[in-house]
This record gives sequence, structure tokens and C-alpha cells, in this order.
Amino acid sequence: MTYDRAMEVIHISEAEAAKDLPGLLARVRGGAEVMIEDEASASVPVRISVAPRGRLLSESLALAEKHAEELGYDPVMDAEFASDLEEIIRNRKPADRSAWD
Repeated sequence: MTYDRAMEVIHISEAEAAKDLPGLLARVRGGAEVMIEDEASASVPVRISVAPRGRLLSESLALAEKHAEELGYDPVMDAEFASDLEEIIRNRKPADRSAWD
């Protein structure tokens, strides 16, 4: 494993990365960029990616209230859409995250 302190780029082999993945991810979360290297293929960069944040329920409700004010009445969900939504909720299953452990 080699380090470039100026940019905090860590060069590491696949085998080394596999030995301490949690430690390696902690370094990435701390700002380092990791290059997982394999002689037979290209390097794989590992860096933080900022996922887009979803809208909070409170934000959605505020938007709905504002929209209703602009319309002058409360919008009503169409029966077919409401039925589809009920079916989705009724058939929803918890996510299987066992492979993550």
C-alpha cells in the first residue's frame, strides 16, 4: 500500500483492500481517494459520492398546501391512481439486506 499525502491518494491491491474493507472505507469517508489496483486490469477509484437527497414529507406537504392555495381548492386523487397506490402499499415487502451483513 502506498500513500500520496499531498492529495491523500491510497494505492492498494485488491487483496489488501479485501483484508480491511471497513478500514479502507473509513479512510475514504475521511477524505482520501483509494485506487484499488490489479495488474491484470485497470485501477478502480473509490471516493465519496454525494447521493441526491430526497424531499422530506414536511416539504411535500408544504408544496401540496401551496398548490391547493394556488388552485383555490384541494386536489383530489383520481380513483385509479388511488387504487394502484393502495395495491403497492398492500404488497410492499421489507428490503432484504441480509447480503449486506
